[in-house]
Amino acid sequence: MPFPDLIQPELGAYNSAVETPGDFSAFWASTIAEARAIGGTVSMEPVASSLKAVEVFDVTFPGFGGHPVKAWLMLPTQRSGRLPLVVQFQGYGGGRGFPHEQLHWTASGYAYLRMDTRGQGSGWSTGATADPVGSTASLPGVMTKGILDRHDYYYRRLFTDGVRAIDAMVAQDFVDASRIAVCGGSQGGGITLAVAGIDERVAAAMPDVPFLSDFPRAVAKAQRDPYGELVRFMAQHRDKKSQVFETLRYFDGVCFARQAKAPALFSVALMDDICPASTVYGAYNAYGGSDKTIHEYEFNNHEGGGPFQEREQMKWLGQRFGV
Repeated sequence: MPFPDLIQPELGAYNSAVETPGDFSAFWASTIAEARAIGGTVSMEPVASSLKAVEVFDVTFPGFGGHPVKAWLMLPTQRSGRLPLVVQFQGYGGGRGFPHEQLHWTASGYAYLRMDTRGQGSGWSTGATADPVGSTASLPGVMTKGILDRHDYYYRRLFTDGVRAIDAMVAQDFVDASRIAVCGGSQGGGITLAVAGIDERVAAAMPDVPFLSDFPRAVAKAQRDPYGELVRFMAQHRDKKSQVFETLRYFDGVCFARQAKAPALFSVALMDDICPASTVYGAYNAYGGSDKTIHEYEFNNHEGGGPFQEREQMKWLGQRFGV
């Protein structure tokens, strides 16, 4: 297939035109403060499994609105002292799946939390977390849920869940609060950028082929869903375009990237027709931290680097966290 977007050197020079709202930081500070004020308890129930070198816990923690959010926590059976923590977020339509599906972080000596995704988890993996919040008219999927009001938009809830996942783990006696990393691919990469931009406790961010970045360009360039949900919504709500893009500015990975300071390892796939490469570079070039690296996978689509990128992540994070 031909490259669906810019290629080098134009790609590396691309800068997003998305402007950060003047009250962006205040909006997110009040959103997180509101969620924390509601409170709630964290439960961690041991799970019996055939895994011998890994302890598994079924975690429930309070997310946005105090809503219960599920996660899997995996710890190395053989451990001493406090462990660095990796929190992983899921791609669009996916949930936390099964504990045995991803073990490389725990096997490398990390505490590993795999957060579920509210209202999703029936596309390519299973989930167990509801999204008990109504919204205005929307298309199937979550991209347009509450899109006409930033306070009601679906991703306000999901990004808050991501910060509250760190809240749930940071006080645990097995976690080294100075070594917290966040990661995820596609939607998970978008959540990674959001949490890194909101939460200063994040010490490393690893967004893979991040979705939810540079919305105006993504809507114009993406050849496949989920960005198409926005296109179809605006095709019907012809008079709501400005309102839609105004809401999206508060959830754009480019805006979160500008605020983020933690070391970051990005990945991008140049044949990606879901998250166009220029939208990833829009976030990468805006990223506020000086310690940042991006790996390109020239001939890959939205699968990106897959296990090749995971290998790079383990090496990169191990060097920074001393693991």
